[in-house]
Amino acid sequence: MSDESLSRVQRLRAALTTQHLPCDIWLIVAVVALAGLGWIMVSSASVGLLENSYHYSRQHGIFLLLAIVACLFMLCVPLELWRQNAALILLVSIFMLVVVLVIGQEVNGSKRWISLPGPLPSLQVSELAKVGLIFYMAAFMSRFTYELRRRAFTMWRPLAVLAVPASLLFLAPDFGGMVVYTVCVIGMLMMSGASLTLLLGSGSVLGVGAVMMVVMEPYRLARWTSFLDPWADQFATGYQLTQALIAFGRGHVTGTGLGNSVQKLHYLPEAHTDFIFAVVAEELGMIGAILVVLLFTLFIVRAMWVGRRAELAGHLFGAYVSYGIGFIVAAQALINMAVSSGLLPTKGLTLPLISYGGSSLLVTGMMIGLLLRVDAETRHRPRRTPTPYRARREPRLS
Repeated sequence: MSDESLSRVQRLRAALTTQHLPCDIWLIVAVVALAGLGWIMVSSASVGLLENSYHYSRQHGIFLLLAIVACLFMLCVPLELWRQNAALILLVSIFMLVVVLVIGQEVNGSKRWISLPGPLPSLQVSELAKVGLIFYMAAFMSRFTYELRRRAFTMWRPLAVLAVPASLLFLAPDFGGMVVYTVCVIGMLMMSGASLTLLLGSGSVLGVGAVMMVVMEPYRLARWTSFLDPWADQFATGYQLTQALIAFGRGHVTGTGLGNSVQKLHYLPEAHTDFIFAVVAEELGMIGAILVVLLFTLFIVRAMWVGRRAELAGHLFGAYVSYGIGFIVAAQALINMAVSSGLLPTKGLTLPLISYGGSSLLVTGMMIGLLLRVDAETRHRPRRTPTPYRARREPRLS
C-alpha cells in the first residue's frame, strides 16, 4: 500500500473514532435516548391520573428544560472552581439535610422534601446532596491519591465523612438514598486504588448494619418479607410488587403497545415515578425493557471511560467526579429496575432520566454537564505536566 493510501486510511480511522470529536458522542446518544424515552413514558403512564391528562407530561417537559439549563451551566464552569469549594459545598449539603429533618414535608412517613413557595415543586434535598458528596470525595481522592494507595487506613477518613449524610438519611428515613451514597463512595475508593481488603471488610460491616436496620424497623421487615413472597399478602405489603409483576407478565416480548397499559390505570401505585420501568415492560415488552438496560449500560460505560481518560491524562479530580457519577447512576438505575422486577425490596428511588421528578432530573442534568466538562477539559489538555502521581512519586532533587 502506498504512503498516500495509508494516509487516507489513517484519516478515515481518525474520522470514525470519538477521539477527534468535540465531545463524547455516545454519551450524548445515551442521554438523549433515555430522556426522550422517559418523557414519552411519563406522558403515557400519567394518563388518567388527573383531570388534565397532560399535566405530568407538561411538567416533565419543563423539568427537562431546567435540566438542560443546569447541564449547560455545569459545562461552562471550570472543574477547578468546584474542587476549591468542594468542602463548602458538602457542608451546605449537610446543612440542607438537617433543615429537611426540621421543616421538611413528610410523605409516606419520610421527610425528604422541602416545600417551595408558589407554583414551584417540592425540592428533594437528598438528590442535590449527591453532587456535594461527589465533589468532596473527588477532591479528597485527587489530593491524597498516593496515601490511599500506599497507606491503607487513609480510606477511613472519607468513610467517616460519608457517615454524616448517611446518618441524616437514616433519620429521614431514606434507606435507598443511604445505599446509593454508600455505593458511590466505596466505588470511588475502589477506583482510587484503596485497599480491597479493607473495602470488603467495610462492606461487610455496612451489610451487617443494613440487616440490623431492617430487623429493628417493622415496616422495613414487612417490605423484606413481602419482597420474598409478595403473593402471600398481595393486597397489603405485597401490593405494589404484585401489580408490577402483573405488568411485566402482560408485556410479553413486544408489549401491549404504547399507551395500552392497564396497570397504570390506578392499579400500580407510583406508575409514573418509582415503578415506571414496569409500565415500560408492559407497553414495550421485553424488547423495550432490554433497550432501557442497554442504554443505561452505555451511559455508565461512557461515564467510566471519560473518567479513565481523564485519569490517564492527569486530571484526577475530573476522573473521580466521573467515576462517582457513574456509580450513582448505576446504583440508582439498578435498584429501581430490580425493585420493579421483584429482585429487591421496595425502595423509593426514581429511574434517572426516565421517572417523573424535578429534583432528580435537575441533578441528573448537572451530572451530565459535569461529565461533558471533564471530557472537554481532557480533550483540551490531553496531558497535564506534571501529573499528581509524578509530583508525589518523583520529587525534584535540589
